[in-house]
Amino acid sequence: MLPPRAEHSVVAVPATGAGEGMWAGAPSALRSGNEILLAYRLRDPARRGYAVAVARSADGVNFQTILSVSKEEMEADSLERPALVVTPDGTWRLYLSCASYGTRHWRVEVIEASAPDAFDPVRRRVLLPGDAATAVKDPVIRHVDNGWHLWASVHPLDDPEQTDRMATDYASSADGLDWTWRGTALHPRPGEWDARGARLTAVRSAPEGLIAYYDGRASAAQNCEELTGIAAGTEPGSLTAIGSEPVAQSPWPGHGLRYLDIVDLGDGHERLYYELTNASGSHDLVTELRPRGR
Repeated sequence: MLPPRAEHSVVAVPATGAGEGMWAGAPSALRSGNEILLAYRLRDPARRGYAVAVARSADGVNFQTILSVSKEEMEADSLERPALVVTPDGTWRLYLSCASYGTRHWRVEVIEASAPDAFDPVRRRVLLPGDAATAVKDPVIRHVDNGWHLWASVHPLDDPEQTDRMATDYASSADGLDWTWRGTALHPRPGEWDARGARLTAVRSAPEGLIAYYDGRASAAQNCEELTGIAAGTEPGSLTAIGSEPVAQSPWPGHGLRYLDIVDLGDGHERLYYELTNASGSHDLVTELRPRGR
């Protein structure tokens, strides 16, 4: 699996403004019929992650917003990466990463709906609560023949000055709602470019097992400007980072290239969606078209 190439990307959703802390990104994308559906987070420095939008596109580049969920509707201090999923029976799910008020804690909630423009926050429920010692957010969710798989970033809360530390834990489920944690799937590597954190962002099947993209950072100073790496393994609960360097980053100062997701277009091509630091220091949500698996 080749890395993304930022020079080949185009902006799908522009940053919320110019300058640091103005972000559009953390995408979760899927193909439904002839359309691509996209859920993503919007942020500014004053409000943090203030909304998650759901949008649709016929060409994968030009999106029309069909729904927006605010942090106030989720009773959250901030929103981070969502996961947009459609079940085999046609039920749509929006999994939302929610910051608990006045703490460093995060939880994941879910809303179910009959269509991607019908998510009602009144019907939300907590799915992954975390606990006093652990924040949980940024779920990646896949359904395969033998059930549901979830990878989420987990953050230890024992030291309030170091809650940016993160690893990726793995859970399984029969229905995508009731999850059983199975342990840590991807660890940071001491002394490496991902020593401070390793957050899985996309996973796909490969002939030899599984291969995944992940976000990594070496220090707390790189929080919010993670770079992209590749990991692989034969089991979903045990992945190993490949190589001693990140495989992709932005050419602009800050260098963030993170939260990558992949959509198979069904015609021999795929689209990558990811969050990319731009020349002003803000983050755009960009897309890249390429032959599948290249």
